[in-house]
Amino acid sequence: MQIYMVGGAVRDRLLGRPVNDHDWVVVGARPEDMVARGFVPVGRDFPVFLHPETHEEYALARTERKSGRGYRGFVVQASPDVTLEEDLSRRDLTINAIAASADWIGAEGLFDPYGGARDLERRVLRHVTDAFREDPVRILRVARFAARFTDFTVAPETMALMREMVQAGEANHLVAERVWQELSRGLMEEKPSRMFDVLRACGALAVVLPEVERLWGVPQRPEHHPEVDTGVHLMMVLDMAARLSAPLAVRFACLTHDLGKGTTPADVLPRHIGHEQRSGKLLKAVAERLRVPVDCRELADVVAREHGNIHRSGELGAAALVRLLERCDAIRKPARLDDILLACECDARGRLGFEDAPYPQRARLNAALAAVQSVATSVIAACAASMGVTGQKVGEMIHAARVQAVADWLATLAD
Repeated sequence: MQIYMVGGAVRDRLLGRPVNDHDWVVVGARPEDMVARGFVPVGRDFPVFLHPETHEEYALARTERKSGRGYRGFVVQASPDVTLEEDLSRRDLTINAIAASADWIGAEGLFDPYGGARDLERRVLRHVTDAFREDPVRILRVARFAARFTDFTVAPETMALMREMVQAGEANHLVAERVWQELSRGLMEEKPSRMFDVLRACGALAVVLPEVERLWGVPQRPEHHPEVDTGVHLMMVLDMAARLSAPLAVRFACLTHDLGKGTTPADVLPRHIGHEQRSGKLLKAVAERLRVPVDCRELADVVAREHGNIHRSGELGAAALVRLLERCDAIRKPARLDDILLACECDARGRLGFEDAPYPQRARLNAALAAVQSVATSVIAACAASMGVTGQKVGEMIHAARVQAVADWLATLAD
């Protein structure tokens, strides 16, 4: 039995990046050998075990044979006869196909049959073998790594292979869970726009997210959007979300907030009247198709529908501000308003020349919410009950009190 560190741990250590998790491959062992040593089997599709003390993953060396479409269409063979080189040959990129002994130092103890260390030095994302074409998820992974390693480029032959895979229909067989898994990870990388650049370049974005793909080439009014192109604006918004360390739900909201601009009739361009409501409908379809988590889809829905009103909130009076807060469900979920406003700030600053502009709408709406929260609703309800007022009338009294509280706050600003 021989044990090697593989994958991201080796890659990141060679790059001088932090290493948080370790993956291991075991050569020359059988499942019963692992169990006898106290390892806990957890693999569903192939033999993977957890170390009894560290709980890190140890996988038996294996080979794969294509048996059908998509990432599930494989027959996996794991046996003591599979060599380390054979195991590494099935991996996606050369930089992920480097193995090392547990005590390796420098070049000593490295096993690199596919030139991964050289590609790390050259800053290249290159597929290991032609077996890459057998799993369409690898297209998404390459795009995600491009968003993480911002100074790396995709090798021309790898980009050509990904285009061939898309043209052959492989991307049509991606399952929703894997698309969302890779998309959500890519959105959280250092420069999310690079993921979409790669997906567009190979044609995969039109397959997995046609609602996003169609935004490129759609003009916007230059006085509001000096970058003009809606797709360019979207990428600027995503990168601003990364710059502001936004959580996943905010980044997904940024991705989908302007989907409706892709369906604006040509005869009204570059104006996009009513795009917010169209964005909301398209977002729901995307979220359903990709099985997006509830917290992400709910936040994105509010941002899609209300981002225009939030941008204009500095012009709103007390009644309109309260209605806006109610539509955002901010009174019931005040913590979520911070994420809504952060997404809107990313949208406002994700424009050419506005990258460092202030976004006073955040402070204004948070202050308006504080005024609303100062209203003692229980006291109003008790007074209403003493007067025999019930039902909808009580709600109207509370709403009126909230509007008055915001009006009083606005009056202090005028002073």
